[in-house]
Parts: sequence; structure tokens; C-alpha cells
Amino acid sequence: MKILVAHNRFRIKGGDDRVAWETSKLLEENGNKIIPFTMKDKNNWKSEYEKYFVNEIDYSKMNISLNNLKNSIKIIYSFESKKNIYNLIENTKPDIAHLHNIYGKLTPSILHSLKKKKIPVVMTLHDYKLICPSYLLLSKDGIVCEKCKYGSYYKCIITKCHKKSFMASSIYTLETYIQKILKIYENNVNYFISPSKFMIDKMVEFGMHKEKFINIYNFVNISSYEPCYESTDYCLYFGRLSREKGINTLIKAFKYLNALQLYIAGDGPLKESLEKYVIDNKMGNVKFLGHLDKKSLAKVIQNSKFVILPSEWYENCPMSILESFAYGKPIIGSKIGGISELIDHGVNGLLFESGNLMDLREKIELLFKDKIQIIQMGKNARKKVEEKFNSNLYYEKIINLYQKAINNN
Repeated sequence: MKILVAHNRFRIKGGDDRVAWETSKLLEENGNKIIPFTMKDKNNWKSEYEKYFVNEIDYSKMNISLNNLKNSIKIIYSFESKKNIYNLIENTKPDIAHLHNIYGKLTPSILHSLKKKKIPVVMTLHDYKLICPSYLLLSKDGIVCEKCKYGSYYKCIITKCHKKSFMASSIYTLETYIQKILKIYENNVNYFISPSKFMIDKMVEFGMHKEKFINIYNFVNISSYEPCYESTDYCLYFGRLSREKGINTLIKAFKYLNALQLYIAGDGPLKESLEKYVIDNKMGNVKFLGHLDKKSLAKVIQNSKFVILPSEWYENCPMSILESFAYGKPIIGSKIGGISELIDHGVNGLLFESGNLMDLREKIELLFKDKIQIIQMGKNARKKVEEKFNSNLYYEKIINLYQKAINNN
């Protein structure tokens, strides 16, 4: 099968990139042909299809303003993307297109070319962009927000949800209104892949049609993860250091857990303020490791007692959970979003009320002191990944969905 894969980046920087290109790698390993379509970038991998890629625009550094209206409009609709993918389809004749994150860069303009060439389309959702102008159902302060429910997207402008900018929020709100009025995604995507049942429920709650959504959880390649059921004396958080990840609540919990060690691996906007908080409160039990490469992070996870995921936003299907399970580590996770679909309370980890410092503290103390339980939960975690989140099962589900989309196109 020839599969056109469209995603904003042709390298791995974040979790969405990993899912997009590791899925593509899995498809290739099973004899399929992958045809990538993305943006040009000096850090991209090499590809025989580079001439079709779209010219790079770094919107993170771009001044979104009336003076820069031309580039701002490209966030909504890219005629270059539309033309280039049309030519790519003409010359490669794909059987199906699998889209990942295309918002703001490739844009939904590519859907019109796919429709014109009668290519069936499936799309993996990595965030809540279809129902939230600012992607994450979060306010500008990093707090869960559903003010735009039932099409009230203008509230994103009032609260400056996107990057705390009036102009940026206006552009992204306009984009959402256009997509909703024209039903660009609903009319041009055969099936949406949701890595959690929670996301499907939330999409339906916001007015989308349930029959378009298929739940397929993310996967890990089991052979790449060596489980370690023994541990040293610390528990671990790894990920982005930002408000919605609940890192503030986690560190405050350890203010009252002086005898226990917490390692924090990762970077983000709160790093400096968190380090200052730890120093000011003389918390010698908290250690910042910074950003770690893949090999170093694997070792830190393997040596930990357990991993903590204290998120305070609607997580979807965090790869951090699947990876920790694969390494044989139980997880203490907040009961929010799709997290509770992955963690079986008391079996392969513990769940606590999101944002509840005392509940989190109690769960950490409870698990930390029971070495036998930690080991057994770790073994249960590894077993769950082997049985439910393995690459063979994922491949089977993806191929079946492709065939369904082709048959019903």
C-alpha cells in the first residue's frame, strides 16, 4: 500500500512527531511505501520527495500582526501546500493519506487537493484543535478551559488564549470559524483517529459526529525497551516544565516529603522559577536534571522507583506512560483526560485527583514505602504494554482502518 503521510515536521522534536514518524516506520517495516509531505527545514531527514515540501515559515518567531497580514493568512490557508501536494499525488498515486498535525503550517488546504484526487483520508488527532482555537483547551494561564464550547470561539480573542496575544488569538479564532462554517475537516476526512476515548467524548460533547472517530491507542516497540524492576532511591518526573503539566503541585508535595527524592528531567518555561522555589525552600530532595538525550533518559527511568505524571490538563495518550510501563515502572498519575484509561489503579500504578496536593502526597508516600508492591506493579505495567500497546496490534488496527476508508471512500 502507498501511504501519503502529511505532518508539519519531518524530524522528531515532540510527541506528535514521534507518533507520526514511528507509525510511518512501522508501516514501512511491514512492506508499505511511505510518501512524506511536510515543510522544508534544514534539520529534516533526507527524502526523495523534498522538492514537494512547503517553504519553511517559523510562526513561533513571526510577528503575527496587521503589518504582517500576508504571512498571518498563511496560517489559515496555504495555496503553496495545496499546489505541492496536488503535484505529489499526481506523480506518486497514493492509495490513502494519513494526516497528523497540519494546522498552521501545511494547513487544511491540502484536504481540497486530496478530495479532488479522490484520495481517502484518515487523520490522527494529537490535540483539541478541531474544537479549540488554541489547540489544548487551556486558558492563557495554563488552566483547563471550555469557554469556546458550542462555537463561542470569539472568547479566545477576549481572553487572549493564544500566546497571550490579541492578534494571534484573533487569527487562530478566525481560522477556527472558517473551518467550522465550511466544515473543512468534517467533509474531507473519512476517519479521525483518537488515541483516547476521552478525546472522542470531548469532541462529541463539543458538537462533532461520533461515527467519524476511531479509538486507536499509541504504541511502543517493545523490543526497544529493557524492563528494570529494581530501583535506586528516587521517583521521577520527565516532560515539559509548564503549568498544565502539574509540576508546581508536584514540587509543592515534595516540600512535605523531605525523606523522599524527586528527580525532574526536562525543560520548559517554568524551569527557572521552579529551581528558585526549590532553593528558597531548601528542598535538597529535589534534583533538576535538565533536558536528557534518549539514552540518558532511558537510564534515569530504569533506575527510578516509579514515575509521576501530575498533569492538570486533558492529556490524551501520553507516550511517557507507555514508555514508563515498557521499562517496568508503575506510575502515579492524575485522574484527568485519557490518563485513567491507561493506569489501572492499584494494579500498575495509582491515580489521584488532579491538582490535589494532599492526595498526591498520600499516594507518593503509600507507594514509596512498599518495595514489593512497586516491583509487582512494574511487572503488571510491562505486561499491559506487551498485551495492549504493542506494535503488532497497532499495525493491525491501522491497516484495517485504511482498508475501511478505501472501501467507503
